[in-house]
Amino acid sequence: MGDTRFPVSETQDEDRKTMSIVHQFYRWMYPHGRANRLARVLNRVSAVQFTHGIFAPSGWVTLEVAGRRTGRPVSCPLVVADYRDERYLVSMFGVDANWVANVRAAGGHAVLHHRSRENVFLSEVTDGTRPGILRAYLNAAPGARPHIPVDRQAPLPAFERIAARYPVFRVTTDRTLP
Repeated sequence: MGDTRFPVSETQDEDRKTMSIVHQFYRWMYPHGRANRLARVLNRVSAVQFTHGIFAPSGWVTLEVAGRRTGRPVSCPLVVADYRDERYLVSMFGVDANWVANVRAAGGHAVLHHRSRENVFLSEVTDGTRPGILRAYLNAAPGARPHIPVDRQAPLPAFERIAARYPVFRVTTDRTLP
């Protein structure tokens, strides 16, 4: 029997079932936090789409950072979260994401692409603002919702419990690079 405190219409129930299927698909594309073959292809397409701003909101960007092993540029499509007039990048796969390791190895120096190129410095956020940033991120990045175990409308204490597992980087313009 359903929860009678919050009545759900048939349309809302169908929407939940559809979202559940979509979330399962997204999780299938990233087993153990790593992209499967289909996800890698779709990420390449998204990186081109985000770089050129084709049918992509302004917060959907391509991050380019030097690979920690090869030094060659590695690109990754990401979503920028705006929080308190600052920009942030969040790792939906937590600390094990390759782009996080590459950014740390590069000392925070990277490039964001969205119709133009912007040299950026990414500084890791370790203070108490992470829960609010995570919530803003989930509102901006629908594809991340299946990977972060908190509803985007949950209160901040729910985000505080998981904040340490998801690296957050403040995005600022890097004036040290040409």
